Amino acid sequence: MSFRIAPSLLSANFAKLGEEVANVIASGADWIHFDVMDNHYVPNLTIGPLVCEAIRPCTTAPIDVHLMVKPVDRIVPDFAKAGADIITFHPEASEHIDRTLGLIRDSGCQAGLVFNPATPLNWMDHVMDKLDVVLLMSVNPGFGGQSFIPGTLDKLREARAKIDAYTARTGREILLEIDGGVKVDNIAEIARAGADTFVAGSAVFGAGRDADPHRYDSVLANLRGALAGV
Repeated sequence: MSFRIAPSLLSANFAKLGEEVANVIASGADWIHFDVMDNHYVPNLTIGPLVCEAIRPCTTAPIDVHLMVKPVDRIVPDFAKAGADIITFHPEASEHIDRTLGLIRDSGCQAGLVFNPATPLNWMDHVMDKLDVVLLMSVNPGFGGQSFIPGTLDKLREARAKIDAYTARTGREILLEIDGGVKVDNIAEIARAGADTFVAGSAVFGAGRDADPHRYDSVLANLRGALAGV
């Protein structure tokens, strides 16, 4: 299994956002995770399409936009135009999940569903053909720096079984992403439970060192090292 690390800009230095994006990719990150919060679906307010458009020239790496907004359909085309590669949303934020997934794909992006810790996985059962990514929240959404919820490991195993069964039937792969409290000391256990893509915010941006050529070389190398034994 190949692994992807997606540092979350929620924990980056917003005064140097373009530089942060360039540095973390130069240090070996695979994706940029872009958290969008609306102070409605979640109790926080972050960044929108204009910021996505501003960082797009800073990297060729995929921009993974996680929409924590409600309603969701109105904002999807704006992020597609701003340069998003992947757009994920919460099923509770859409009146018609199949339609929203289709809108994302018709806009030229990969599409995914996001599951909060208490959201059951059965939302995905009837839309597998439109899913490119399944993202499990291992914290309650809204703020960075939270601790990993251990019960997410069982949920990861359940999601991995669903995805593997679907891939065996169709030959089409779906990525399984995890977001929240991912660190060097738990990333291997999370990978063994079935995740192949890892969002890490404070564990990456909070651990950058000026002594590293790209600031994040050591922490990305440590995460990769932990995954190497899986």
